[in-house]
Amino acid sequence: MSWIKIAESEAEIPFNTNGLAEVEAGGKTICIGRHEGRLFAFARKCPHASGLMVAGWIDPMGNVVCPLHRYKFCMANGRNVSGEGYYLKHWPVELRGDGIWVSIAEKGLFGLLGSRS
Repeated sequence: MSWIKIAESEAEIPFNTNGLAEVEAGGKTICIGRHEGRLFAFARKCPHASGLMVAGWIDPMGNVVCPLHRYKFCMANGRNVSGEGYYLKHWPVELRGDGIWVSIAEKGLFGLLGSRS
């Protein structure tokens, strides 16, 4: 895993009114979600039908909702919470003194298998 700095501060992340943003991390576009003071990093596309997660919203429970078919995913662990059985790729986020960092898997067999964005 490589830690990649995505911003100096939260103010640099272009969140929309739904608390979602797309950012670049290591040459990959990912989605960032903000809920109750926490940041989460996950795939930019829904694993079901490739809906752009940034166009979705965050429900009151803190799940990100795909705008196409309203499939819901826990931003903390990627689990599908609406029952369809999909998994949303996600990555750890750290707020450090020098900025916001996301840990992205290195390229390789296991990194490639789950890295569709």
